[in-house]
Amino acid sequence: MVETVTAPPTGPDDVLVRVRAAALCHTDLEVIEGALHFPLPMILGHEAAGIVEEIGTKVSGVKPGDQVILSWNPHCGRCFQCDRGQPILCDTYIAEGRKGRNFDGTSKAALADGLPLNHLMFLGAFAEYCMVPAQQAVVVPRDIPLDRACLIGCSVMTGVGAALNVASIIHGDTVMVFGCGAVGLAAIQGARMASAGAIIAVDLSCDKLALAMKMGATHGVHAPIEDPVAAARAMTGGRGVDLVLEAAGHPDAFRQSVEAVRAGGEVVWLGKIAPERDVEFRWGALMGEKRLRRSSYGSARPHRDFPRLAKAYLHGRLMLDELVTDRIELDAINDGFDRLRAGSSIRTVVAL
Repeated sequence: MVETVTAPPTGPDDVLVRVRAAALCHTDLEVIEGALHFPLPMILGHEAAGIVEEIGTKVSGVKPGDQVILSWNPHCGRCFQCDRGQPILCDTYIAEGRKGRNFDGTSKAALADGLPLNHLMFLGAFAEYCMVPAQQAVVVPRDIPLDRACLIGCSVMTGVGAALNVASIIHGDTVMVFGCGAVGLAAIQGARMASAGAIIAVDLSCDKLALAMKMGATHGVHAPIEDPVAAARAMTGGRGVDLVLEAAGHPDAFRQSVEAVRAGGEVVWLGKIAPERDVEFRWGALMGEKRLRRSSYGSARPHRDFPRLAKAYLHGRLMLDELVTDRIELDAINDGFDRLRAGSSIRTVVAL
């Protein structure tokens, strides 16, 4: 249901953004279905882009009329984790994130009766307007269409960033990517941009594998009929792949990722399951000096990375058009989530 809400005046450090496009992500769906617990009522949406309408008196570096991608990772810049270059682990970000409010504890929207609304991941972008601290509004070139730009704010940053910022891909490496949703397809493109020699895509869907091949995969493994681990070994003379980017978010894929990588190789987990669930591994598969790492946002530096990725799209190096499988109005958002549940879409974008 779409409702009219109210917002406070723009604060001195805030930016008011007219949201033009917001994509549906599995994290939003996890909140709806209860796998992630956040205080309700809440405005969902965290993969978004729009136009700046108003700025606070203390804001610099962004102005009305600028085209921006919104970042869901505000950070203090001075805590233990920020000082060590890990803004995704910012003490304040972690402490305040599950409360659904800004760092200062305030909400930027309320229902007509005055009840404050929480917002997912410091954004709440399934709305016509979104008010955020200035650091979350990242200016990008005006030439990039906003229904493509919004994808950079989460799925594309996560996948491409994992390949370029997190993983140690060496020219000519063999890379296997589990899962060909939006994150996995972005990871495949990141591996291509990092000059991987072979990129093996793994998915349950033949259609998604075909799209993966368009985006840079050199081989496809249809998981229902072909064992990904056997395929990884067959394509590398029995050794295993140099690096795995796991974006399927399934216990089987997590297990297979460490079986498919070679001794001394690297696994980067991007997918996720409910935090309380256990995943079992064969201990021997973890041996051999393998490096295992979890990444949530591709080691993003939004003010550096978002413009770079936007320019990569504009220069033809990053494919975004093909990731958008549906465009809907805000009042059809539940239909969009039904398609996401069914796995029939890559990214559904709400056009506002």
